[in-house]
Amino acid sequence: MSRSSQTPQLVGECGGRVCATCQVTLIPSLTRSGTRRYQIEGVRVASDERGRGVGRRFMDWIIDDAGRHGCGLLELTSDKRRGDAQRFYESLGFVASHDGFKLALDAGSD
Repeated sequence: MSRSSQTPQLVGECGGRVCATCQVTLIPSLTRSGTRRYQIEGVRVASDERGRGVGRRFMDWIIDDAGRHGCGLLELTSDKRRGDAQRFYESLGFVASHDGFKLALDAGSD
């Protein structure tokens, strides 16, 4: 796994090719006694690598990376339409504890 020095993107490699990516953000927090948060978004694993343990190894590395950065909480966003992904995250111990909201602006999409 590697972290880009210019962007908060993590990249997993399988046999010399990119097989997993995500975006992470370290967030200082006012809640939970100022606990630093590690936000994970846009997790993607190459379709031909799914079911082979790549996603689990990638997420294990991400969780360890959060610890290396002194974070006390990981936050993960996942589209509600991605049921398989949600079950996977729950198998790692993530809990769907909050609802999130988005407001699309003219300047961008997603």
